[in-house]
Amino acid sequence: MTSAGDGSPHRLGALDLAVLAVGILGVSVAAPVAGATAAPALAVAFWRTFAGALAYLPAGLRGLRRRAREQGPLPRSALVAVCWSGLLLSVHFMLWIPSLRLTSVTASTALVTTTPLWVVLVQRLRGRPVPRPVVVGVLLAFAGVLVVTGFDATVSPTALLGDVMALGGGAAAAGYALTAETARREMSTATYSTLANGVCATATLLVCLLLGVPLLGFDAVTWAEVAVVALASQVVGHALLNQAILRAGATTVTLAVLLETPTASLIAWLWLGELPPLLVVPGAVLVLVGLAVVVRSRRQPVESPA
Repeated sequence: MTSAGDGSPHRLGALDLAVLAVGILGVSVAAPVAGATAAPALAVAFWRTFAGALAYLPAGLRGLRRRAREQGPLPRSALVAVCWSGLLLSVHFMLWIPSLRLTSVTASTALVTTTPLWVVLVQRLRGRPVPRPVVVGVLLAFAGVLVVTGFDATVSPTALLGDVMALGGGAAAAGYALTAETARREMSTATYSTLANGVCATATLLVCLLLGVPLLGFDAVTWAEVAVVALASQVVGHALLNQAILRAGATTVTLAVLLETPTASLIAWLWLGELPPLLVVPGAVLVLVGLAVVVRSRRQPVESPA
């Protein structure tokens, strides 16, 4: 998501709230559907990012041509950064989507949304000052992580593995956001999204071919589920959140995205009958509260490209 300046967001009307709500619903659909579809998890990851690259391609090419006319070709540093960003995004999806098959939707989504915490940790390691409320938020969120993973450890080693993969997916997403900062200074949102999703889809495709993961030959129901993940989350959901941020501001939208965990859990319950275990729910709530404290305490919102 691209910040258009978060200092004085516009007053939100009914249409703005509707756009934000549909965007949240779109990204929330991905977890339960991707976890339940018969398509291989890595195939879902490929088709999701491939659809994203295609969706942004026309606007991305226009932005690239405009940039070339006005400023010249993209510098090497930006191209290296966008390649690293796309590779990290591929790692994010290749860890998170398979984790949905190993643990609950609630646990996986709660753990993968720890991305802002990883960003804060990296900034602290770089020597940047971290406000006290951020430290409090980090402690709350990781307490929630311990509650979630501790419960799954008592259930099965498979669920614990899924938790660890989802947590790694959140860390990879943080690396994706941080490496995107360099690339975003040199290109438009559409150009960046086209290139990053293209690199991500290519890397995921190579892994699928190396491991012999089938990408075609699914039945009609499975293709419909893959299309729902690609369109609802990667195309519609992220596009609407990018639109909402222009009106609501980065902080508001980032906080709203935290609703993905309970929304995805509710969808999984209603559609799949997956009732979240009791101890997973308070753990997810602690993660969300910690993330909210971190985001609200940031003086300068971190740009998080979708």
